[in-house]
Amino acid sequence: MYQSLLEPINAFLHCPTPEPWMEQASQPENLPTLLIDHANCELKAAQTAMWLMRTYALDHAGSEALLAWLKPYEDYVYRGIGTADFEKVRLSKKLIGKSDFELGDELIDKMVLLIKEELHHFQQVVEILKARDIDYVNLSASRYAKGLMQKVRSHEPAKLADKLICGAYIEARSCERFAALVPYVDNSLGEFYLSLLRSEARHFQDYLSLAEKVTGGNISERVQLLGETEAQLISSPDPQLRFHSGVPLSSVD
Repeated sequence: MYQSLLEPINAFLHCPTPEPWMEQASQPENLPTLLIDHANCELKAAQTAMWLMRTYALDHAGSEALLAWLKPYEDYVYRGIGTADFEKVRLSKKLIGKSDFELGDELIDKMVLLIKEELHHFQQVVEILKARDIDYVNLSASRYAKGLMQKVRSHEPAKLADKLICGAYIEARSCERFAALVPYVDNSLGEFYLSLLRSEARHFQDYLSLAEKVTGGNISERVQLLGETEAQLISSPDPQLRFHSGVPLSSVD
């Protein structure tokens, strides 16, 4: 029932999730780690979208409004402050793009919607953790995002385009793993992952569309290179299990 959503995602990605990762991820004792890291990933996705807007599209007042919007979530995760009651947390003002950035309004529109969805999903994962008596402990990040960002060029507009393409691959891999995990988790969690797939399946295409407009040309060469990098990170040995990690070292001979 969700294959139509996965078809463009699987066509975009250069490899499926390796079986050894699935074998580790499907072990019940590893579920707390995956859920905590999943929550972290949702928040990081919102932070990435915020960084893009603050760096390229917003004035000081807009940047401050974004920082205030995410602060309660960051306080909860990084500083242990708050009760994870985010129902009343809202963006305090309408954001207006800088006049010197042609794509400012489109970037803002797409990223604000993405942030709203990612923060809502973050809150849902936190509620799942609480319902399952799993403490939200600090976890180190995997090498995945850092490995992708190492390929980002340093000059503009290539830097922005590469960051957007990296965002596309991160979003696509998340969706691929949501679907891959469904058969291995309980029905309640499986339904939740399917709901995330339905909600986030378009995110990678939003990122790609923006990357094409930023460059004003063909981005296929960069999509190919970053896709190959992403596949290598997913397929190579990784010292720790995370939502976006590669093949667990314990499964490598």
